[in-house]
Amino acid sequence: MESFFRTHRYLVEHLDGVIPRLLMKQIDWSQRLIGIKGTRGVGKTTFLLQYAKEFFDISKRDCLYINLNQFYFTIRTITSFAREFVDRGGKTLLLDQVYKYPDWAKELKECYELYPQLKIVFTGSTVMKLHEDEGLSPIVQVYNLRGFSYREFLNIQFKKSFSAYRLEEIINNHQKIAAEVSSQIRPLDNFWSYMHHGYYPFFLEKRNFSENLLKTVNMMLEVDVLSIRQIELSYLPKLRKLLYLIAQSAPGKPNISQLSIDCEISRATVTNYMEYLRSARLINMLYSEGEEFPKKPDLVYMHNTNLIFPLKMSQIEDQSLRETFFYNQVHHSDSKLKKGVKSGMFIVENDGKKYKFKIEGQKSRGKNKSELFYAVGSLEAGDKNVIPLWLFGFLY
Repeated sequence: MESFFRTHRYLVEHLDGVIPRLLMKQIDWSQRLIGIKGTRGVGKTTFLLQYAKEFFDISKRDCLYINLNQFYFTIRTITSFAREFVDRGGKTLLLDQVYKYPDWAKELKECYELYPQLKIVFTGSTVMKLHEDEGLSPIVQVYNLRGFSYREFLNIQFKKSFSAYRLEEIINNHQKIAAEVSSQIRPLDNFWSYMHHGYYPFFLEKRNFSENLLKTVNMMLEVDVLSIRQIELSYLPKLRKLLYLIAQSAPGKPNISQLSIDCEISRATVTNYMEYLRSARLINMLYSEGEEFPKKPDLVYMHNTNLIFPLKMSQIEDQSLRETFFYNQVHHSDSKLKKGVKSGMFIVENDGKKYKFKIEGQKSRGKNKSELFYAVGSLEAGDKNVIPLWLFGFLY
């Protein structure tokens, strides 16, 4: 166990340039079993270490970070390790990549029942179905760590501390909020940079962003989807091809029959694979009101704008980026989005209220409808029901 404490100390002490995440304040840390799900590359490991650094005195050795890809855990159980940790005065175990351990769900439940003085915080993939585990679902509190919002991206770039706002606050007070932000920076100057490389934290690394993102996407498919969903490795090329073909037409209405022919898989398998890609946070599926999976989606979007560039490679339409940005940022604010009656329109359900949005590049003249809200890409500040698109990046 001493080697784990040495690793813990080294990682915490060398955690440089800590970036505050809103989720850190939203989690109820009094809970004894906390799961943090997130897509590969969004910073789950850093988040755990950040929690250890902010909330614990490293010299007391009552908090310990472990990555379960350690070969040590091929012969040692989580339960027995937790017992030794508790016997040594340990109080909080941070378990990273928990799905790398075969019986993780069963043993987390055992730890919860056997060691009431122990808190466990673990990370896992978005592909994991924690809510379907009968043993864990009643006792675990699950949170989602997302990629950077535009607000977080600006805070990092300019060392600011801009606040997040609820959707209703942005709708009602967007002029005041935009004026406050614009008094400190020019929000449109960095908007397209965020679209290209601002969602994933590794834009901060001195490596080629697109190559790093492609590597991450392949790891999502090979590990998060194939391994966790127990799909045979021979189907990986078909899954990769499906993702590529979807990226070429996104946002667009999927032709399930043609995708079935092109990927040489059944229509039902195409639909299932699309759901796997959605759960891995690679695509988003948009339905009309009253419709949902397993029915065919009306439109398929890439999960975030960063994914569009290395996967599509050809000319990318600005409107595609605008709609993908809006879907991604608003969806992350725990709103439900449905397809509107026309292209570029969304129905957003939030806190029991329903709003209709139209996404545009420039403000339409003489076509302003009072029942709609307009999210406009070229505006730094809006007026009445016309809201700058960038401001929806301040929802989290």
